[in-house]
Amino acid sequence: MVRLPLTPAEVERGQRLGALLRRARANRPMLEIALHARVSPETLRKIESGRVATPAFSTIAAIADVLGLSLDEVWAEINQPGLALQKTG
Repeated sequence: MVRLPLTPAEVERGQRLGALLRRARANRPMLEIALHARVSPETLRKIESGRVATPAFSTIAAIADVLGLSLDEVWAEINQPGLALQKTG
């Protein structure tokens, strides 16, 4: 299967998703969140950094659930074009 290149909008949405998840995780260890969501820490790291801009729905749903985010909140946050992205570290 050949993947099409991501559009700039998809890349931006992925960055907003990563920023939202980092903020929601706050000071909780990445390993703890990943284990509870049943994803690898590397997958969570890639999503949070925006390197995986279009993760699977089930992955987003699992991480959001562990972080106490509703899918409505996630959808609303990632679909707000023009928001300035804040780097958190």
